[in-house]
Amino acid sequence: MTPDLKNKIRSLPLTSGVYLMKDSDGKIIYIGKAVSLRRRVQSYFRGRAQNIKTDLLVSRIADIDVMGTQSEAEALILEAALVKQHLPKYNIELKDGKSYPFIEITAEEFPRVHVVRKTSITPGVKGVFGPYTDARLIREALGLIRRIFPFRTCDPLPEKTCLYHDIGLCSAPCVGKVQKTEYGRTIRHIAQILSGEKDDLYRELHEEMERLARARDFEAAARVRDQLRAIGALYASSPDVNYFKEAEQLERALGLPRSPQRIECFDISTIFGEHSVGSMVSFWNGRPDKKNYRRFRIREVQGLDDFRMIAEVVRRRYGRLKREGVPFPDLIVIDGGKGQLGAAVSELKALGAEIPVVSLAKREEEVFVPGRRKPVGFSRDSLALKLLQRARDEAHRFAVSYHRLLRSKKMTGRT
Repeated sequence: MTPDLKNKIRSLPLTSGVYLMKDSDGKIIYIGKAVSLRRRVQSYFRGRAQNIKTDLLVSRIADIDVMGTQSEAEALILEAALVKQHLPKYNIELKDGKSYPFIEITAEEFPRVHVVRKTSITPGVKGVFGPYTDARLIREALGLIRRIFPFRTCDPLPEKTCLYHDIGLCSAPCVGKVQKTEYGRTIRHIAQILSGEKDDLYRELHEEMERLARARDFEAAARVRDQLRAIGALYASSPDVNYFKEAEQLERALGLPRSPQRIECFDISTIFGEHSVGSMVSFWNGRPDKKNYRRFRIREVQGLDDFRMIAEVVRRRYGRLKREGVPFPDLIVIDGGKGQLGAAVSELKALGAEIPVVSLAKREEEVFVPGRRKPVGFSRDSLALKLLQRARDEAHRFAVSYHRLLRSKKMTGRT
């Protein structure tokens, strides 16, 4: 290895991406992906024999180029697209007779998207992408893509909607819930992701969002906006992808002014009115934001009175935010039923704090909103309901842990 190549390898980033190995003529002879580009490339030059094929490859490496990505999933997709484009001589593991996974898009009126092996690829399909070296990772990446662009996998088309439609992973062409042209756009966008055409996809979606906004179809424009955000989350290797679906469902079901990013959830923990405490957990894009958790010793209420306890912690929390000029959350969730919700609403009105608020009752997992007599109708598999449940369960855990801490301090004589 030349000094120049050694220095180049030492300066490679520790982030994920794709590396392109070249021979002395500048021809690409091998393409690979890595979670850490520097460490992966360094592993080829450890000074010990690996196997005949790899040693032969290493002996011909004269230069290395890299293309950084923001996630391992993006690196996997980019690697497959580049291998298909350049057909490097030493990508032997993709040509050694093993059955590597491909993603196949069928040529049906409403195409299916699924993972297949080389031996099971259907003749005359609309598109085949791969091969991929990591079956687990490509299935994970495809699952993330499906949350952004729902597609069909069933064969043949059923006569009624299935669970995948209920949980937002299929647009249900089987019963005509999506038109052929709209479904075709979805398939084209999926193909753009798998082909590594990220820039083209972003441009098309931005143009589509602007067109819908000009036509005053703001609901459809918002859906495209959320797709753009979710694609960004996919390429950032973020679990936020699923959150955009959850947030969109919450926005629609609860009539929120926008998809919530910050959600704050409250719970009360007490045993016969002793050591009563309140907890508040904060979720940002569907994930616990623990540095913004807060806990409250109940000061103003004696005995058992959940309603007044909720009122106290809500008043203390948002009165302080208002005094300090800190932005309010996008949604407040109260653990409880109509009574707890009413107590929270009264305090927010008194503070002049206009914040959307709902309550989630444990027994029937019913969601109540101000001004409605009946609970909001969520299915048990609803992504939005599951998000509210995660926040509620975390608030309960946090409250109970604080309550136990205070009881323990009393037993040991500490204050």
